[in-house]
Amino acid sequence: MRISGAVLEEIGRARPYAESTPIVVRELELGAPGPTELLVQIEAAGVCHSDLSVVDGNRVRPVPMLLGHEAAGIVREVGAQVSGVEIGQRVVMSFLPRCEDCAGCAADGRLPCGPGSVANNAGELLGGGRRLAHPGSGDHIHHHLGVSGFATYAVVDAASAVAVGDDVPADVAAVLGCAVLTGGGAVLNAANPGPGDSIMIVGLGGVGMAALITAVAQQVSRIIAVDTFEDKLNHARSLGAHETYTPQQVSDDAVKATYVIECAGNARAFETAFAATAPGGTTVTVGLPAPEARSSISPLTITAEARTVIGSYLGSAVPSRDIPKYAQMWREGRLPVEQLISSRIALSDINSAMDQLADGKAIRQIIVF
Repeated sequence: MRISGAVLEEIGRARPYAESTPIVVRELELGAPGPTELLVQIEAAGVCHSDLSVVDGNRVRPVPMLLGHEAAGIVREVGAQVSGVEIGQRVVMSFLPRCEDCAGCAADGRLPCGPGSVANNAGELLGGGRRLAHPGSGDHIHHHLGVSGFATYAVVDAASAVAVGDDVPADVAAVLGCAVLTGGGAVLNAANPGPGDSIMIVGLGGVGMAALITAVAQQVSRIIAVDTFEDKLNHARSLGAHETYTPQQVSDDAVKATYVIECAGNARAFETAFAATAPGGTTVTVGLPAPEARSSISPLTITAEARTVIGSYLGSAVPSRDIPKYAQMWREGRLPVEQLISSRIALSDINSAMDQLADGKAIRQIIVF
């Protein structure tokens, strides 16, 4: 079938992207779903730093690639071997499919799926190969993290989709699949603070704000938000942060917390998070810096102050378990996911949206189809 999708043609073009247009919205050929796959009509897709990191070259992926990994839509076709998902259901995409057979999948979310990671790195679906091509020539287009949600339709493996109720709006559902799964999971799965603990969130993009509202939902007694942008700090206070600081203020005032979650994805943010972790506390890093990035910390501090440093990929989540949990928290009014959405845009605005993200001016921009 013919679809419209946003294809990254070349990595590393100069900014502003609105002028260099590395992403082109074009007509594509989408193949039929295989036995374990779904055809999904995309309703909403979030613009995330993991998309930007491919555009700017911090994450090297094969191109051309149809971007987009945070999305929600309606199932229109189901492969012969798929069970548990029905035509007409709204599904949330997860950007790391889980095969359920490897050592990573046996780690209860702590480790990523091995075959899923291999497929993502190759720009393929979990079952192998690609379903996207240029019309006429048949030249393949790579999938982004098993989803490629910046399009009117997508074929995904059933392991990349989790059904949610029709009562969950499409834009909220989309944000559950990456920002909330990652940020919320960093709080609930990796840190797991008690009501009497303190928690600091460093970096207030979509993932950081999701971590913040999850900490508020858990009634953590002291919630600290850190970012360089005053408007994000103001928004954090409106969402329930008890204290807000710039990174410099954290350093100057020696602000400490039991759990510190780094969500910015750069080396200096990790150093800020580590320095702000109290003795006996835990630093959780979920950000994805450039592969060559390096941080400087004191190993002696880890030993002498009995500190813990842990990584949390995708919020240490099991999507089939955790996405319904966050959906229920939203239904109960405990998780105001709508407050993470900074704007709703058209697919044609995608290059400008990348500029907004790179400038730190957006939390979650949602492409509405």
